[in-house]
Amino acid sequence: MPRKINASLFISLDGVVEAPDQWHFPYFDDEMGAAVGAGLATTEVLLFGRRTYDSFAGAWPGREAAGGEDAGFAKQLGDMRKIVFSRSRLDLEWRNSEQARGDVAEVAAALKNEPGGDIALSGSISVVRQLLAAGLLDELRLLVHPIAVRKGMRLFDEGEPPIPLKLLGSETFTTGVLNLVYAPDTAPPTGGYEEAVATLGE
Repeated sequence: MPRKINASLFISLDGVVEAPDQWHFPYFDDEMGAAVGAGLATTEVLLFGRRTYDSFAGAWPGREAAGGEDAGFAKQLGDMRKIVFSRSRLDLEWRNSEQARGDVAEVAAALKNEPGGDIALSGSISVVRQLLAAGLLDELRLLVHPIAVRKGMRLFDEGEPPIPLKLLGSETFTTGVLNLVYAPDTAPPTGGYEEAVATLGE
């Protein structure tokens, strides 16, 4: 059975995914921590864009070494295989890290056909977009925060073709955060204005 590729993102109510460190933390609690942990429970490989990798590599090894409350989670991340996409040559010091050899679609397709646990992304918006466009993303897990950030990069670019999704699961946290799990919809609803009017008239 092919491995799954799952992407998890912190996202605002108005679709912003950039710089969650500036608006996300007030909403982080045990419920969200459990959801994040569950998303990595079956993961063996992490995919990163360079910027997200730099952010993770700049924080988690130090937290593991410090031995604090999140040291166990930091060790879990450190022990996973990490593949980084970048056009520039990288010097990767975080253990089990390697630079991708090939483009996103090529590498992801090859990884899916290898044996082992699931493949995951956290952040890395450019990589998520390319996986969606190539039809290689199996699940899109969105933690929707009840805040309109009103500036920054959004998950979906304007002017690109629509991407139909189907909802696999939903959960509401006490903070108001929505934990939504989507998958690509290979058989989206059809119909148009006339069908909608006919339905209203029934």
